[in-house]
Amino acid sequence: MDTEAVRSFVRAAELGQLQHAADELGVTQQAVSKRIATLERALDIRLFNRTARGVELTLDGQAFLPHARNIVSSVDRAITAIKPGSRALRIDVLGLRSAQAVVLHDYWRAHPEPALDVVTLRVNDPQAAVAAVRAGDIDASFRSVTDPATLPREVRMIHAFDSPLELLVGPRHPLAAARSLTPAQLRKHRIWVPGIAPGSEWSDFYDQLVTEFDLRIDAAGPNFGNEVLLDILADSADVATLVGARDRYLWPANHDLRRIPIANPVLAYPISLLLPSANPHPGLRAIIEHLASLAPPAAPVWRPAWAVDYSGEGRL
Repeated sequence: MDTEAVRSFVRAAELGQLQHAADELGVTQQAVSKRIATLERALDIRLFNRTARGVELTLDGQAFLPHARNIVSSVDRAITAIKPGSRALRIDVLGLRSAQAVVLHDYWRAHPEPALDVVTLRVNDPQAAVAAVRAGDIDASFRSVTDPATLPREVRMIHAFDSPLELLVGPRHPLAAARSLTPAQLRKHRIWVPGIAPGSEWSDFYDQLVTEFDLRIDAAGPNFGNEVLLDILADSADVATLVGARDRYLWPANHDLRRIPIANPVLAYPISLLLPSANPHPGLRAIIEHLASLAPPAAPVWRPAWAVDYSGEGRL
């Protein structure tokens, strides 16, 4: 069914004049008349009686009008949903307490005017996020594809910001009193990171971290969530974990957990942003500029091999 013919019928019915409908729709009266005639043939009914004063709905036209209005309204909503300038900017983050979400929240607090829809796809494979961006289900995703050559041409990846790692320990851990640590000081200590998903970007990150610095990363056991992990750290004298410097974690005061920066070198998790190669949502420009304004970690910095320098590409 020709939706523009339906729209012409609705406006003619509401205004009572084909010419008035044509003026509002920006077409000729002849075009409106042809559209309605085509619609009548498709429906095999007469929608209007022509009179000296204009047009009047037939009984069939009266019955069809509310449904026609719904058709026009649905089409308008569908167009709005896919028109970048008229809908909320939809961005995927790894979690609502992740560094990406924290950075987006900081941006939104300073710029609350644009509509922002922060979602979590809950997928481990970054290619699933690529597919969602490509399909238009989301406007951007804070994910990294460790082999950029596998990106389809419709999706590009830019460097968003680096997330320096910190060691998170309980008060009885041997490193709890340290003000900062080097990667060498972490050797032989058990660093528990449960639930590392095979094929994920963070799985590749931790593999390279272990190889480079001879760390003891333990991914054993299911991931029961942050609260359980924090409870275990608070009671343990030998278990630690790694968190991002901007990641948001909350725990009871009696846990007395310690976040200890790692330096010389800083262990930086490179966070990327996936977005469409063509016609990205206009709201992304200001967010990318905000990301570029974030202070980089102090040198020296270690990054995984796939952390390509996207300098010059972090702009729209």
